[in-house]
Amino acid sequence: MNRFSRKVSNFHSDLLMNTKLGQLCGSKTLFRERYAILRILGRGGFGVTFLARNVNLPGHPLCVIKQLCPKVSNPRSWERAKERFEKEAKTLGQLGNHSQIPMLLDYFEMGEEFFLVQEYVRGCTLTREVRRNGSLSEDAVKKFLQEMLPVLQYIHKNHVIHRDIKPQNLLRCDDDGRLVLIDFGAVREELAKASEVAEKTATTNFVGTMGFAPPEQFSLRPVYSSDIYALGVTSLYLLTGKAPLEFDYDPNTGEICWEKQLTVSEHFGSVLNKMIKVSVKERFSSASEVMFALGIESHLPHLSNCLSTKPLGIKESKSKVTHSFEENYHSYVPPFTRTAVAIREWKAKLEARKARRNYKPYSSMA
Repeated sequence: MNRFSRKVSNFHSDLLMNTKLGQLCGSKTLFRERYAILRILGRGGFGVTFLARNVNLPGHPLCVIKQLCPKVSNPRSWERAKERFEKEAKTLGQLGNHSQIPMLLDYFEMGEEFFLVQEYVRGCTLTREVRRNGSLSEDAVKKFLQEMLPVLQYIHKNHVIHRDIKPQNLLRCDDDGRLVLIDFGAVREELAKASEVAEKTATTNFVGTMGFAPPEQFSLRPVYSSDIYALGVTSLYLLTGKAPLEFDYDPNTGEICWEKQLTVSEHFGSVLNKMIKVSVKERFSSASEVMFALGIESHLPHLSNCLSTKPLGIKESKSKVTHSFEENYHSYVPPFTRTAVAIREWKAKLEARKARRNYKPYSSMA
């Protein structure tokens, strides 16, 4: 039987025949004398991903092998690509210490290609989950954000931008239900920068997915908040089941017009809007900011009990807001109390402004 005949499209058949690992797929010949190549998992602009099994380890565990093919043809470009690959591979190795990021098991070069071997996570993507079960509720998406934002916080702390967050790159693990973030775009972007064709056209450098990537990423200047934008658009997909390009866009600002497509609470809607702002300056700058904004919502019904109901005079309000919370409190204060104090200070400023507007100086009659 033709080893490519089982559930393989003509496109994948050509891909398998023309790649090193594809030619080993389904055969008894081992790659590097240890990996049995089972089938193709997917492909991207710079390579192909295969499912494999390490026959040299007890239990013959499954793994994922990514075959990356930089577009270089001279020694200088190759050395540049090699340096970038090794640097980013080491970074991925450090990130793999997190339970929601696949562990990097090995990386190496062979011929004119690079290879990454990663832990295989058995599960289904959020894309498949939504297609199978339908869109998620607001509470479910909030839970999703609470689970994913600490992962962003972790990778950004390690000076990495994912660059390609989308439902297809988020796996729900079959074993324990945790979400796992896969397919980091950092290595692909570095190989794109080292590519010779990158010098001819900037579009070959772009790493990301249309609709999920923010404008600055198309300009090849991704920042940490680029991942926040992609996570916000992913949340819209989970809420509606619609891909980002299915929404209308404001022709003047480029903002996604999503409000008419679904109904969410006012506060959560404001958080989503700030996550997907086109302008980097108007968007949340860090995962911590989004986590704080979401955290406030759960406390809003109870914060009135922590606030002083006594109006503050102008002099008193000025003395209250002169110093920041951090300057006034040097010891640890619980987050709930910090939030209450911040809102109290904000109310003091508001009352002070109202008092100034209502103040009318005495003027004598002529």
